[in-house]
Amino acid sequence: MLDTAVPISLDSTAHIIQIALTPVFLLSGIATLLNVFGTRLARVADMEERISQGIEDAVETDRPRLVRRLDDLRRRSIALDTAVILGAIGGVATCGAALTLFVGALRDATVANILFALFGLAILCTLSALIAFGFEMLLASRGVRSRVAIQQSQVAAEEASRERRRS
Repeated sequence: MLDTAVPISLDSTAHIIQIALTPVFLLSGIATLLNVFGTRLARVADMEERISQGIEDAVETDRPRLVRRLDDLRRRSIALDTAVILGAIGGVATCGAALTLFVGALRDATVANILFALFGLAILCTLSALIAFGFEMLLASRGVRSRVAIQQSQVAAEEASRERRRS
């Protein structure tokens, strides 16, 4: 498999290993992102389950609000699904880039083009996953703000009702 006409020195082998470690660090970062995405997706699923049970027990006036919350959770889960898929593709491309570096050390053909494409794909997928995650975070924060606004208006209405009864 190795060309015996080209001796491989210790320095060149060490250099190949150093270069191949760069995608491994990227892969570690992608794995961390996938862990975060998975945790967020589990939280969304838990909230969806609670709201679905709440819809069954809710009075008619609360049902539209709970249905809107389910719609928000559905959009968040789609954004997280997109982030997970793109992150996984980025991880696969990163592994492909690392493998290409090792294969390229053995065969020096058009490896540079393959390496460029795989590493570029890894970066693009990871960037897209981060954008999808950012979108999901915005949806989550918007949902929190709307729930707080509803609670504040309910508290204000209750306090106004109490004030009217005192007068």
